Amino acid sequence: MKKKALVGALIILLAYIFGVNLSDLKSFQKTFFPTPTPTLSPNQITKAEVLSVIDGDTIIIEGEQKVRYVGIDSPEVDECFSEEALAENKKLVEGKTIRLEKDVSEKDKYGRLLRYVYVDDLFVNEYLIKRGFAKNMGIKPDLRYYQLFKNAQMEAKDFNRGLWSACLTLTPKANQ
Repeated sequence: MKKKALVGALIILLAYIFGVNLSDLKSFQKTFFPTPTPTLSPNQITKAEVLSVIDGDTIIIEGEQKVRYVGIDSPEVDECFSEEALAENKKLVEGKTIRLEKDVSEKDKYGRLLRYVYVDDLFVNEYLIKRGFAKNMGIKPDLRYYQLFKNAQMEAKDFNRGLWSACLTLTPKANQ
């Protein structure tokens, strides 16, 4: 780990000396230091068909069970960028078979399943944060991918993606 940090610091120093711009450096970093793909243990994974999408971070699966995406928070109805987050989530999961990964908690206080969601090889929770459709929201004890989501949010903010360019704050549209 120290070796990785040293290499990263050296790259940044060389970039500064030779005038490499930040976007080139980030592209280099992604190429040579990619974000690790989450590893899934079989006993925590289930498959389900998505019947409908409620908002940017909540869906209904077969059996009429509501699922809340763990670790993320998308804008609520009537908040800035809520319609875009809903549309993107629909595009990603509606009518598809998904994989659901459980962290520590089974359900939230509203009775919704708390899960990480995958469509094929796409980690939906991370994707929504990285593209600016949701924010990182770590709540103990479900923090398995907290750092991954934190990094995804930093990238979205750095590149002014989604709600990071469209919204100064997540406030109701009536107040804007």
